[in-house]
Amino acid sequence: MATTGSAESEDRRKQLLDALEQESVIRLADAADSLGVSAMTIRRDLADLESEGLLRRVRGGAISVLRPRPFEERRSVRSRAKEIIADKALAFVPRFGSIALDSSTTVGIMASKLGPRSGLIVATNSYPTYTTINGTVGVTPILIGGETEESTGAFVGPLAVQTAQSLRYARFFASSSAVVAESGTTEVSLAEAQMKQVFAKVSKEIVLCVDSSKLDQEATAAALELSQITVLITELAPTDGRLDEFRNYVELR
Repeated sequence: MATTGSAESEDRRKQLLDALEQESVIRLADAADSLGVSAMTIRRDLADLESEGLLRRVRGGAISVLRPRPFEERRSVRSRAKEIIADKALAFVPRFGSIALDSSTTVGIMASKLGPRSGLIVATNSYPTYTTINGTVGVTPILIGGETEESTGAFVGPLAVQTAQSLRYARFFASSSAVVAESGTTEVSLAEAQMKQVFAKVSKEIVLCVDSSKLDQEATAAALELSQITVLITELAPTDGRLDEFRNYVELR
C-alpha cells in the first residue's frame, strides 16, 4: 500500500509540474479539484516540490521558478495569453518608420501576425523573430547580431549593443521575465536586461507585453523602470483588479 501511495504522489506531482510548465502558475483550489484530493494534500506536494527547487510557493498556490529558457521551450508556455497580448499589441505597430522587437516569444508571436506595411524597419535581437518577418511585404528586417546567449538563444553582448543603439525607433516592443509596479521589470539574464535597456534608450515609446503570471514577480537582473514604459499590455481586461497597482504608472491595454 505504501508503494501505491508513493506512486500516486509521484504521479500527482508530475501532473502539477506539467500544469506549471504550461501555465506558469498553480492555483491551490483548482489543483485540488482537478486531481480529486484535498487542498492540504496539494500543499504538501507543493512544499516538497519547492524543497527540490522546482517551484516557488505563493499565497493560494505556486509559481514557476524564473530561469533562462530556449525560445522554443518558452513559446508554448501560456500560449493562449500570448496570442491575446499579441493581437492587442498589433494595434501599436505603425505602417512605416522603425520599431525594435526584443527576443521574447510574446513579441515573436506579434511579429508573426504582421501584415503588409509601407516601409517599416524592424530590428530584433531574436533570430526566430527575424526569420518570421523576413519576406513580409513592406518590412525591412534587421537582425541585431552579436554573441548568442546560450540559455535563451538571444543575441547579446558588445556588438549587439553597438548595433542596436546605432538606430532610432518609434516604439520598442518588449516582454519581461517579471514586473513589479514599484521597481519595474527584471530579467533572468543580465545580458538580456542590458539589451532591453539599450533598445529602450533609443526608442520614443516602449510597449511592454507581459502575461499576468509575471505581475508582482521579480527575477535577477533589473531592466526597465515603469516610468519608461508607455503602455502595459496583458491578456487581462484593463479594468481587472490585478492591474490596479499599475494604473498610476502606465496606460493599460
